[in-house]
Amino acid sequence: MSGQRELHFVFFRKPDSFLESNERSGHVSGVHFEKTALKGGGPGKQYAVGTGEFEDLDCGMVLKSIGYKSVPVNGLPFDNHKGIVPNIRGRVLKNMSGDSSQVENGLYVCGWLKRGPTGIIATNLYCAEETVASISEDLEQGVLASSSGLLKPGREGLLQLLDNRNVRPVPFSAWEKIDSEEKRLGSLRNKPREKLTTYEDLLKVAT
Repeated sequence: MSGQRELHFVFFRKPDSFLESNERSGHVSGVHFEKTALKGGGPGKQYAVGTGEFEDLDCGMVLKSIGYKSVPVNGLPFDNHKGIVPNIRGRVLKNMSGDSSQVENGLYVCGWLKRGPTGIIATNLYCAEETVASISEDLEQGVLASSSGLLKPGREGLLQLLDNRNVRPVPFSAWEKIDSEEKRLGSLRNKPREKLTTYEDLLKVAT
């Protein structure tokens, strides 16, 4: 049929530069791409790297949608190119050297500030697990021992703090109710789930 449009997805390409039109100054005529390949192994741990091979794609319009880049945190080293706080398995480093002996004890990072704007939702799970594992290891090895020698109040202290601030926590059992209800609502619309989008609705289901 005349006038039909086709949509083609091309993966493993990283935009390098925009090409200006020879006929219309200030207008784009194409994009110069570098081909990429996946590096690393394990679920959620692969990332794209440039191959040094390039190609051009003709176009008359460019729509940019490349995610977000973290911003520096006061007092912490920051890799502006990667948009991350330098770290080893979530342990923040004192500088950009990558030397594991230069760790800021008791300071950790997770998410895009740790690895950059990469991956999918599930990637955050593996990212968080790695950082939590580092925290657990440091606790077991006494790295995070209190300098005052006094025991911290732990879970009970947190619950008391929330109560003092009139904050109502939602326990895991309540989250399971929310999860079940969202899946039920989704099944009515032939969807995996239908999200509850207001705080009131969430609390109503959780109770």
